[in-house]
Amino acid sequence: MGEFWRPPRSMLAPASAPLAAIAGDAAVRPGQTGFVPGSLKILHILRAPVGGLFRHVLDVAQGQAGRGHRVGLIADSTTGGERGDAMLAQLAPQMALGVTRVAIARQLGFGDIAALRFVADRIANLAPDVLHGHGAKGAALARLAPRPRGAVRVYTPHGGSLVYAPGTAAGGFYRTLEWLLNWRTDLFLFESDYIARQFREKIGRPRGLVRVVRNGLGDADFAPVTPRDDATDFVCVGELREVKGFDVLIEALAALKQSGRSLSATVAGEGPEGTRLKALTQRLGLARQVRFVGHRVAREAFAMGRIFVVPSRAESLPYVVLEAAAAGIPIVATRVGGIPEIFGAEASHLVPPDDIVVLAGALAGTLDDPMRDRLVQALRSRVRTEFSVRAMVDNGLAAYREVLSARKVAQFT
Repeated sequence: MGEFWRPPRSMLAPASAPLAAIAGDAAVRPGQTGFVPGSLKILHILRAPVGGLFRHVLDVAQGQAGRGHRVGLIADSTTGGERGDAMLAQLAPQMALGVTRVAIARQLGFGDIAALRFVADRIANLAPDVLHGHGAKGAALARLAPRPRGAVRVYTPHGGSLVYAPGTAAGGFYRTLEWLLNWRTDLFLFESDYIARQFREKIGRPRGLVRVVRNGLGDADFAPVTPRDDATDFVCVGELREVKGFDVLIEALAALKQSGRSLSATVAGEGPEGTRLKALTQRLGLARQVRFVGHRVAREAFAMGRIFVVPSRAESLPYVVLEAAAAGIPIVATRVGGIPEIFGAEASHLVPPDDIVVLAGALAGTLDDPMRDRLVQALRSRVRTEFSVRAMVDNGLAAYREVLSARKVAQFT
C-alpha cells in the first residue's frame, strides 16, 4: 500500500514520546550524531509533493531535523513525478522517522479509507508528539487519525479548502468538513493573516491555539536571476488551473495586440487547464507570442521572461512571489490572498483579479516604467528582512512547544 524509506538502525529513535522536556531547540553541531535532549518527534502529512506547499514542508522538515528533532513525512505516491521522487530521496537520510508514501487522491473517495488506515498505522508505530497536516487532504488525515496520548494535531491550510468560491457545492462541502475538524485541531499555523481571516469568516472561531507563521526563504534564494537571450516580455509559473488566472493574462495580451502592441509571454507549468489555455491562444491569434514550456523549477522559469506575472484569482502566501522578489525580478501581481502582505507598503502596485483591462495596462506600464528598479529593490529588501526560513522554522517550533505545554498542563487539571 505504501513505500517506506527506513533509516539505518543507528538513526532510529526510541518509541517513547519525549514530552518531559519541551523547552529549548539547540542546533545539532557539525559532526554531532544523535539528537539533542528534549527533541520532539514530528510527523508531517501532505498530499502532493509538488509546488509551494511541498517546498514549505521540505524547508520546515529540514530545519527541524537540523535543530535535533526527529522528523518524518507521509506523502502521496501517485504525484510528484521524477522531480518529487528525487527531492524526497534527497531528504530521506535526514528524516529519522522515515519518508512514507501512500496513494492519497486529490478529491474525496473510497480510497481515502485505505489512506487513513495507513496513516493511522504509521502514527501508532511512530508515536509522534506532533501530527502536522498540510493542505486540505493532508490535514484531514492528520486530524481524523487516532493520536498517541499527549500528542497534538497541527493544521497549516496553504489555502486548501479555504480558496473555494462561496456558493459552490465543493466549497460548501469542504467548509463543512473544516467546521467538523476544527474541534480536532490543537494548533492552527496559518501562513498569512489573510488565511487566518478567511478561516474565521468561512468556518468560525478556531478552537485551538492560533499563530501566523509566514513562509520563508534562505540565502540561496537571493541570488539574482538574469533573463536568457530568448526571454519573452513576461513569464508566469504555476499549475495550469482556473484559480491561477492564466486565461486573464492571455486575454490581456490579446487586448494589447489589438491596440497595436504585440508582447510575448512564457507559461511554465502543467495542469488540467493546459489544453484549454493553448486553444485560447490559438483562437486569439497569440500562438506565436505565448509559449508553453511545461513544468520548470521556479528560478529556471524566471530566466525565461523579463517580468514575472501573477494573474491569480486566489492565493494564500505564494512561495513563487517570494522567490521572484528575492531574485530581483519585476512583478505584476493581483491583489489576492496574502500577496499584499508580501508587498507591504508597495501593495498599491497590485491589480484587481479578473480585470483584463487593468492587467493589460499594468503589463505595458511595467515594461515602460523607468522607476521599476526602485520597486524591485524595495521588495527584495522587505522579503529578505520579513520572510526568512530561520524565522519560519523557529516560530513554528515555538508554537509546537506552546501547545504541547498547554496540553500537558490540561492533563493534570
